[in-house]
Amino acid sequence: MSEETIDLGKLMDERASTYGLLSRLFRTEVDREALKELQGMRFPVATGNSLIDKGFRQMYDYLRTSWDDSVTELAIDYVRCFIGHGVNGYSAAYPFESVYTSERRLLMQEARAEVLQILRDNNLKRGSWNEGEDHIALEFEFMQRLSDRTARCLRENDEDRAIENLKTQAEFLDDHILNWLPMLVSDMGQFAQTSFYLGLGDLALGYSQEDAALLDELLENAGETAA
Repeated sequence: MSEETIDLGKLMDERASTYGLLSRLFRTEVDREALKELQGMRFPVATGNSLIDKGFRQMYDYLRTSWDDSVTELAIDYVRCFIGHGVNGYSAAYPFESVYTSERRLLMQEARAEVLQILRDNNLKRGSWNEGEDHIALEFEFMQRLSDRTARCLRENDEDRAIENLKTQAEFLDDHILNWLPMLVSDMGQFAQTSFYLGLGDLALGYSQEDAALLDELLENAGETAA
């Protein structure tokens, strides 16, 4: 295994870790265990991406002054931001692709069916997940699991499968994350009241955009190598 392959495997591990964190934070409220873990994390000061840096800074500013009651505050803000209290599609930043890509902002629309088919095509099951497959947390989990697969392929010197996994991730980012995540994050800015969830939105969008550019670069380099 070449040094370059080892480095790419580590990069895939780091991508999987970041997508796993994003998936967890969008999936459900922050409990005491998660809060303690977040408080112990080291947040980068400068990544080279202004949106990612802004997101990390907002989340850090909240966490460094958080206390035991912050679990309750964050739970309230999670509900306010992602669940709301209305009966229409405009009362919260509903974390479902269908809401932002269907004409009437309804759940369980075409986007959900498309994501479900992609999961099946890649031999993935949603496990105990109770929400629609087009929930942003599950879409981030898809990226996490494909990143893990890519890392394994690289360590097994199966570069063809690694490239196919990268292509799948790049297409999924373009077709089923970045086509609606900017709108979700914009709504998070309207409904969230803690800097934690405001920062989470900026981090998610900045990282997804940065990762899309990274995948394009990796695939372009792979094409040049094959040529």
